[in-house]
Amino acid sequence: RTVMRPEGLKAAGTLIALHARDLNATAVGGPVMAAIPLACAAIAVPEGESLGGFFVRKERKAHGLQRWVEGAAEPGDRVLVVEDTVTTGGSTISAIERIRDEGFEIAGVLAVVDRLAGGGDRIAAEAGAPYETLTTIDDIYPDRPDK
Repeated sequence: RTVMRPEGLKAAGTLIALHARDLNATAVGGPVMAAIPLACAAIAVPEGESLGGFFVRKERKAHGLQRWVEGAAEPGDRVLVVEDTVTTGGSTISAIERIRDEGFEIAGVLAVVDRLAGGGDRIAAEAGAPYETLTTIDDIYPDRPDK
């Protein structure tokens, strides 16, 4: 919910753009729906003015270019994959596979929140690129009942 508020979205956008810059990424994006507001935030802040944004479809369109990856990124680009929340890592790993299949280089993966359910470790093992998170469920809810 934080990124659905102006200050939270600006903060996330700035942090994502700075992370992309540190990794020499030229574009940011990830799985549809979660990555769309994050990519838009990153390219809209001053720190992200040189970045492109993209998203990865759940299914290929039956017409047109039939691409998995849509947006302002081209095969060969070095990209930062962004995700709002990581639990099992499944949707992020699927997106990474599709991004690679279309010829992009994965510079890294950045999650806004890691729920510490093993997804971060899976992503790190399968991404072949650094996995980082802005925060974890323990940071947000240190005394949660299911801990």
